[in-house]
Amino acid sequence: MPADRPGRLLAVASAVARRPDLWPAAARQAWRLVPRRWWSSPPFLPVPDRGWLRFRLETQYGGDGRGPVDPADVVAFLEWCRVQDRI
Repeated sequence: MPADRPGRLLAVASAVARRPDLWPAAARQAWRLVPRRWWSSPPFLPVPDRGWLRFRLETQYGGDGRGPVDPADVVAFLEWCRVQDRI
C-alpha cells in the first residue's frame, strides 16, 4: 500500500463530509460497491474487489490504476449519482 494512501482517503472523506447533501448518494454508492456475500471470503470486509477498483482507477486516471484520486472527482461523481437516482 502506498504511504500516502491514508492521506488520500482522508482527503476524499473530508471532501464528502463537507457536503451533507451528498451523504445519501455516498451511502447508496458505498452499498452498491459492496460485493455480494462479502463475509464469505477474505478479507472478510465489505470492500470493493481490488481488481475492479484498479480497473476503475485506470480508466479514470490512466497509468496502472494506482494514481491519486482527486477528491473533486469523487464529489462530481456523487453529484451525478444524486441526479441519476432522481430520474
